Amino acid sequence: MADTILELAHKSLERIQQFDTAQLPRVAQLGDDLSFQEAVAPAERVIKLFRQFPIVFLDELPDDQKQILRQNADTLFNIMKQILEFKVTQGDAYATRNSLIQQLKDQYQSLFNQLHPIISYGATRQSDFAAMERDFRAKVQSAEDAATEQMSKLSKLGEEAQRVLDEVRKTAAEHGVSQQAIYFQNESVDHDKEAAKWQTRTVGTAIGLGAYALVSAFAHKWEWLAPVDTYQAFQLGLSKVLIFAVLAYMLLLCARNFLTHKHNAIVNKHRQNALLTFNALVDAAGNDERRDVILTYA
Repeated sequence: MADTILELAHKSLERIQQFDTAQLPRVAQLGDDLSFQEAVAPAERVIKLFRQFPIVFLDELPDDQKQILRQNADTLFNIMKQILEFKVTQGDAYATRNSLIQQLKDQYQSLFNQLHPIISYGATRQSDFAAMERDFRAKVQSAEDAATEQMSKLSKLGEEAQRVLDEVRKTAAEHGVSQQAIYFQNESVDHDKEAAKWQTRTVGTAIGLGAYALVSAFAHKWEWLAPVDTYQAFQLGLSKVLIFAVLAYMLLLCARNFLTHKHNAIVNKHRQNALLTFNALVDAAGNDERRDVILTYA
């Protein structure tokens, strides 16, 4: 008899815990006015009460408590079954719909009063601290055993791992210095190209400035430019000075850009050469201390 009560209670509790409230609205069949959209929230609220009791502890309950769970689960399921089987053709459909929704809402208080001692027991049973402590100690011991075994293996491989690590660090350091010289080479080439452009501009500007100086020396002899009074002579002289100043500034700017790019090209070339000779210097150093000094400077 006890096995039968347990099986029936298990079946009823599992059915209500797994019930999908998304089936309840039935908007497509009943329309918006008669749908059970309002029943979803109270149904979900009541079902959550049953879900709070872990079903794995059901066999620990006395028969009376199993019957309480079973009867209340069946009662709630019966209401939701009526909602799923509800038809608009039955008499006074709107009143029947409202009655079913109200029954769902009224179930919560009644069920809470009957189920909260059972739910409390399930929560306590689920939080069995003594069992948790035993399980924790067992896991800690297992972890310690595994760690001891791993440490034993690691100690045997320690020397080999250290040797490999030293080789990797050495290779990485050399690669990080020597192989990165390509970046300085690219920068040197770019600055060389820019320096060539600015050299051409500097020469062109210098030629233009010289030509202007030559032309302006004889400009006053041209009849259409010859000043006829002091005011025009002042204007002619001032315009020559201004044009000369602008051309001179352009020449200075071009020369400065040329020298800057040339300087950067030379510096980056030196850096490239320094990094390319790093391995040779390291090999000649002989010991790790000197090698670290060379690496630092590189």
